[in-house]
Amino acid sequence: MSLINRARLSRREMFGLGAALIPARYLLAWQDSEAAQPRFSADVNVVNVLVSARDKQGKIVNDLTKDDFTLDEDSHPQTIKYFARQIDMPLTLGLLVDTSGSQLHVLDQERRASLEFFRHVMREDKDKAFAIHFDSEVELLQDLTSSRKDLEASLSDLDASKPQLNRRNSGSSDPQGGGYPNGGQRGQRRGGTTLYDAVLLGSDELMAKQQGRKAMILMSDGVDNASKVTLTSAIESAQRSDTLVYSIRFAGTENSGYGGFGGPGLGGGGMGRHGGMGRGGNRMPQDRVDGKKILEQISRETGGEYFEVSNKMPLDKIYDRIEEDLRNQYNLGYTPDQTGAGYHKIHVTTKVKNVVLQARDSYFAK
Repeated sequence: MSLINRARLSRREMFGLGAALIPARYLLAWQDSEAAQPRFSADVNVVNVLVSARDKQGKIVNDLTKDDFTLDEDSHPQTIKYFARQIDMPLTLGLLVDTSGSQLHVLDQERRASLEFFRHVMREDKDKAFAIHFDSEVELLQDLTSSRKDLEASLSDLDASKPQLNRRNSGSSDPQGGGYPNGGQRGQRRGGTTLYDAVLLGSDELMAKQQGRKAMILMSDGVDNASKVTLTSAIESAQRSDTLVYSIRFAGTENSGYGGFGGPGLGGGGMGRHGGMGRGGNRMPQDRVDGKKILEQISRETGGEYFEVSNKMPLDKIYDRIEEDLRNQYNLGYTPDQTGAGYHKIHVTTKVKNVVLQARDSYFAK
């Protein structure tokens, strides 16, 4: 089923997904050995948490052991049963690029830096990546591939000087460009931004089927005004697929809440059409949408990191930091002592002084 056709499913069908807390026979569990191969375990439920560690100067710390970590779920201490340093595991990457009107002035920078990132990070014998762009609709520029050449060809479509995108590989036979709001002719950038739809579809349609380390890089101003799904649902989909989301926003990007060529009345003002922002369900007036906070929330709750492009932190430096994180992670696995459906808070700490950890702070269990 294509990405576009998937987007047409009813809300009930779209959310009939597996939970983050699922039988471990579907999850990889690691023995307490850096060189151990993944093994499968049955009859237990396992939650896996990827953790990055840095010292106070921002340098990677890669010599921690299982005993250096403590972990609790909903304030209940948990026993870490599986532990590994993920150095050479296959890596699956997804690039989600906002091509709405508010982002046109930075598309060339995003395209060039993304090309360099894939050239530098991807190992064609091990790693895979895909590329999605979103404005008033979500379209797959390049399906999962291990070919840098194919990725470069797809990213060449992200050219701010072109009034249209080729939209190759979208899989849509709809001449009007799919079942998204704000209609228009296929291939044209239209008003509205479907950020949450892009996160959910990238997680559910592509990442959920993959094993090993998974991360999506989200480039946007954080404003959503046309998605069919909520911010909460988007975050939960990334959590269920064990995917980290690294958000990148250009400093100084205007957050008017209009999300490009769109305007008031196009959607939920950044909250999606079916609910509120985040877990609380509180709605903001459209002219007060804080895209920065939305991107920070997505990254925090999935275990990724939020970045702002600036003179001190240019895009290529941000990509260097993301690569360093992905190549130096710890995987902590535990079996919750109080299994239950719903939203669960995770808190990971270390006994080692002057070390700062980065990990997701929650997950959603069916």
